Amino acid sequence: MKAFHEVRDYQSDFMVWHEQYRDISFVAHWHREIELIYVRSGTAEIHVTDRSFSAGSGDLILCDSGDIHYCDRHSSDSCLDFVLFDTSFISTHYKYSYLASHIFSKAGLASRGLDTQLEYLLAVLDDELGNRQSFYQEIVTSAIRGFWYHLLREFPERTDKTAMQDRRTSMITDFQNVLTFLEEHYGENISLDDAAEMMSFSSSHFSRLFKQMTGTGFVRYLSIIRISQAADLLTTTDLKITDIAYQCGFSSIRTFNRVFLEVTGYTPTEYSKRPESKSYNFTYYRSSSDLISKPEDNPTIIKGNG
Repeated sequence: MKAFHEVRDYQSDFMVWHEQYRDISFVAHWHREIELIYVRSGTAEIHVTDRSFSAGSGDLILCDSGDIHYCDRHSSDSCLDFVLFDTSFISTHYKYSYLASHIFSKAGLASRGLDTQLEYLLAVLDDELGNRQSFYQEIVTSAIRGFWYHLLREFPERTDKTAMQDRRTSMITDFQNVLTFLEEHYGENISLDDAAEMMSFSSSHFSRLFKQMTGTGFVRYLSIIRISQAADLLTTTDLKITDIAYQCGFSSIRTFNRVFLEVTGYTPTEYSKRPESKSYNFTYYRSSSDLISKPEDNPTIIKGNG
């Protein structure tokens, strides 16, 4: 399972993706690609690494390669464009942009002429990835690079790049390792103290950092991983519910049933009898910042390419 360290299936070696959603939020995750989040309308609360941004219509959020990020739905009328592209679009040796901010305001983009360039980029992605006519990869690559380098030209870099890189290496990379460990060992008895020890932090300090970086508590985060895996096993195997519960790290069937209902809105039995042929991915996109909702409450996908 790779939901928190997201490894996207692009179905080709051309690693770029564009999709537009209404009223969406997503749990903390990270990936190698660069991600641009454009707020078409409404507002969104975006968290990148250890900073929070209230983004409004026309604003752009940059989630650089390796940044842990998540979004809490801030209003019921938001519309967001997501663009992901591999760092090789920029450079085979790309590490980080070192821009001074993760957010670029509507006014800031407009004053530099980047608002029209961004609209052009989104239009190119929508058309070229949708139709895939001859030379579409070259056209998309040119549009991405053009916007990216104008962004770097127009907005300032950080002056403390060395200190920033040291901080990213010492904290973010270690935190990514903790998340990966949870993904791979969710079936084991993992405590907050165990995870804190991996970063050489006290339990109280790690607990505060975990909430800051992911927007949720350690126990809740681990429960979502376990329930996501359990939901997949319920729909893809003939294992008994009791066996699935223990295999996914729950010490009792009673606790498993309670947590499964809290996270999915279904009991395990109800979930296993759903008509859908594929399990729902609870760990990535969701429509409530507090509880993962039932599939019929999923955010609306307006369009998607890639």
